[in-house]
Amino acid sequence: MSANRRPDQGKRDNSAKFRQKDLDPARVAARDTLRAVRERDAYANLVLPKMLRDRKIEGRDAAFATELAYGTARAQGLLDAVIAAAAKRPVDEIDGPVLDVLRLGAYQLLRTRVGSHAAVSTSVDLVRSENGMGPSGFANAVLRKVSQKDEEMWVDELAPSPAEDLVGYLAFQYAHPRWIAEVFRDALGGSAGQLQAALAADDERPPVHLVARPGYITAEELALTSGGEEGDYSPYCVYLPGGDPGDVEAIREGYAGVQDEGSQLIARAVTVAEVADDSGRWLDMCAGPGGKAALIGALAEIDAARLDAIEVSKHRAELIRKVVSDLPVTIHVADARSSGLEPGYDRVLLDAPCSGLGSLRRRPESRWRRAPADVDELVVLQKELLTEALRLVKPGGVVVYSTCSPHPAETTAVVADVLASVDGARQLDARPLVTVGKLGPELLGDGPHVQLWPHIHGTDAMFLAALTRD
Repeated sequence: MSANRRPDQGKRDNSAKFRQKDLDPARVAARDTLRAVRERDAYANLVLPKMLRDRKIEGRDAAFATELAYGTARAQGLLDAVIAAAAKRPVDEIDGPVLDVLRLGAYQLLRTRVGSHAAVSTSVDLVRSENGMGPSGFANAVLRKVSQKDEEMWVDELAPSPAEDLVGYLAFQYAHPRWIAEVFRDALGGSAGQLQAALAADDERPPVHLVARPGYITAEELALTSGGEEGDYSPYCVYLPGGDPGDVEAIREGYAGVQDEGSQLIARAVTVAEVADDSGRWLDMCAGPGGKAALIGALAEIDAARLDAIEVSKHRAELIRKVVSDLPVTIHVADARSSGLEPGYDRVLLDAPCSGLGSLRRRPESRWRRAPADVDELVVLQKELLTEALRLVKPGGVVVYSTCSPHPAETTAVVADVLASVDGARQLDARPLVTVGKLGPELLGDGPHVQLWPHIHGTDAMFLAALTRD
């Protein structure tokens, strides 16, 4: 939405001061979301929807607030570099509440169709309403300096030379920390073209994917009632073109949910793998917050199976209960490495805790919070969990190991290390488990694992490996 078409809601009252009610509610909501992210390490995709409901911000204003909050959080690294250059000081020397608004204003100037005057003046109003004339004058000067160049010009000025450091240039251009761009490059086999496409897709606001609960509603019915269209791959997926998913009747009634199509494919994979003498004893080892458990549980109900779902967090276990209350799912609050459950499961899903590098487009602030050292700690946990999964599965059963990360250390390296350490364990070809809809072999690589990508498949960058033991 172009803010220069919106009524100017940041007007001055007779005392030359600004009241909160005079400010644009969409921009205020975006600012307050950014503040929660900065001050409390909150997640924008959890904070903003509740804020919009509580403040009764709807329609175009809600869409505008969402674009501003998510877009600003996603582009933070690039915006900070531009702000620092314009302010001639590091961003960590700028007061947090003022920096929140500078980021919001810079995003409008560089990455939206908002007019320069509207972007600057409304941002200055936001600063003045809380911080007074001095900080608002500083904000005005910085944002006017930012407005003198477009994004491409700032990138050319501040990014590394593409001739000397292409990865660094692309990381800056598409607002990613360099180390994450390097991870993507390695996972993509070193292709510069693939890297650019992956970073560009990751820098876009993702579409909303809905999941139709099997046995309750079909994807066709969900598409018809929600105004969406059926997904290309998962037989349960619907692409929602816009609006609040909470307004979809099937979601309110519990017949559908919000879930990335890649996650749907992972959940389905564990249910379609060939298992001899399936006794109907299935396991989801790290089940919170419950999206995959709900889909597997619905399929278990159709197949007269039962699902045990392990979750170490009591809070997340409660989230699972809310979505599986009417399904054959038993929840165990325990550490999956030592749950006390008896071995002999036919099917085990281990959607392991991971860096989340594959879902950065859905968690816009996460790319700026993660560090390479985080991965080292997670890899230890992932290996322990996968080793336990192979102990819990029966001989000839199947373990599906998945991560929402393309990082080779969390994916192929974990699988290789565990296979080398567990007697009788071997890897299966996972590609047939996700060959469905339009997802044919030509999109699945050489195997035996599967790596999904936003720029290739339109999903989060989900990894899937299938294992068994003799």
